Amino acid sequence: FQAEDGIRDQPRSRGLGDVYKRQECEVVVIEEKNYVGGSGLHSDGKLNFNPFIGGNLTEFVDLKEAWNIINEIERIFIKLGAPPADYDEEKMSELEKRAIKAGIKFIPIRQSHIGSDVLPSLMENFKKELERRGVVFRLKTKAVDIKIENNKVVGVETDKGFIDCDALLLAPGRSGSLWLFKLAKKYGIETRYNPIDVGVRVEVPNTVMDEIINGYKCWDPKFHIRTPSYDDFVRTFCVCPSGFVVKEYYEDSLFGVNGHSMRNMQSSNTNFALLVTVKLTHPVENTTLYGKMIAQLANTLGGGKPLLQRVGDLKAHRRSTWERIERSYTKPTLRDVTPGDICMAYPGRIVTDILEGLEMLDKVIPGIYSNSTLIYAPEIKFYAMKFETDRNLRTKIENLFVAGDGAGVSRGIVGTTVTGIIAAKGIKKLCVRS
Repeated sequence: FQAEDGIRDQPRSRGLGDVYKRQECEVVVIEEKNYVGGSGLHSDGKLNFNPFIGGNLTEFVDLKEAWNIINEIERIFIKLGAPPADYDEEKMSELEKRAIKAGIKFIPIRQSHIGSDVLPSLMENFKKELERRGVVFRLKTKAVDIKIENNKVVGVETDKGFIDCDALLLAPGRSGSLWLFKLAKKYGIETRYNPIDVGVRVEVPNTVMDEIINGYKCWDPKFHIRTPSYDDFVRTFCVCPSGFVVKEYYEDSLFGVNGHSMRNMQSSNTNFALLVTVKLTHPVENTTLYGKMIAQLANTLGGGKPLLQRVGDLKAHRRSTWERIERSYTKPTLRDVTPGDICMAYPGRIVTDILEGLEMLDKVIPGIYSNSTLIYAPEIKFYAMKFETDRNLRTKIENLFVAGDGAGVSRGIVGTTVTGIIAAKGIKKLCVRS
C-alpha cells in the first residue's frame, strides 16, 4: 500500500510551536487500500519483541530506549486484543543449548501471535482508537507525488487532490517500496541497496515441529545458520503452526508464497520460510532487480503458479510430479501450484544453502530434512532501498521522515512500529523548534 502521515497545524495561521505545545496538531493518514495496517497486519500477525529482530533498532536509539518502546508497543497490542506473549526462559535456554550443539544459533524472543482471522478486528480497534484521538484517515486515496519547496515538503499530491502538510512521514510498506524509490531518485534523497532474502516456504506435518512449538513454547523459532559450503547466512522466518501456505503478490505482477496461521482454524501442517540472505557488490548492486529476475523465472516455470517440490526430489536432482507429491507424508495446504524443480529457477548456490540449512536444522528438529518435506517457491523478501537518515529517521529534506519496511529501515510488524514512533518523536522535536 502507499501511505503517508501528514502532520499540519490547525488552523494554518497558527505557529507550529504553539500548535505542538497546545497538542492541537492534526494527523492525516493517506491510504490507498480501504483498510489500514498493510500486509503484515492483514496476514498472520506475529509479534517479535526484540530490538534485533526485524532490523537493528540501535541504529536509531540506544538499547534501553529501544526496549522501552518495544514494551510500550506490547502493552498497546494487548490492549487492542492481542494475546500476551508466552515466554519460558528456562525452556528457551534449553533450546539455545540444543541448537549450539548442532552448530546453529537460536534467538530467544518474547513472542505473541494474533492470527489472520483475528487481525481485522484488532486493526479496526486500532483505527477507532486513533480516530477517537483525532487522527483522520483518508482511505482509498492514492499518494502520487510530493511537493518540495526550499528543501521542505509542503504537501502530497493524491488521486483525489492536494493535501498540504508541515511535516511528512513516508511509510508505504514493502509493496510501495518501488514508488518510494522513484520519489527518492526524483528528489535526490540518498539511498543504498539492502540485502534481500531468497528462499523457500517449507511445509511439514505438525508432529515434526510440535516439540519446538509446544514443548519449548516457542511459537516462531528463530534459527540462524551458517552453511558449510559457502558460509552463507540462512535463517528461519515466519513459522506458521497448523498453518496454510498462500500465494502472495509482489510488485509488477510477480508473485511468491507466504504463510498464514489462524487462531480459530487449523491445518495438520506447519510451514515456515527458510531464507538465504543475498548481498551484491560492484558492479551489480541492485538486489531488488536480482530478486525480481529469480521470481520472474520461477513464475514462468510454474505457468503462473508457485512451484512445489519434495525435498527428496530436490536431493535426487529431479522435478516433482503430482504422483510423487501424493506419495509424500506431507499433504500440501496450497494445491494451486505446479510440481517442478526449483533448481531450474534458483542459482545453484542458493539451492545448496537451502539443502544444507535443512540438513543442519534436522539435528535440532528431527524430520525437517525428510524426503517427504515439501518446499514452495519463490519466497523472496524484498527490503527495498534503505534511506539514508539521521537517528530521528529524517532524510536530507528538512521535514521529510521515513519509517517501516518500504523505506528499508525495518523488517516486520514490531520493527516497523518502533521506527514509526521514532520518526513521530523526530517530527515533534522538529515542530517544537519551529
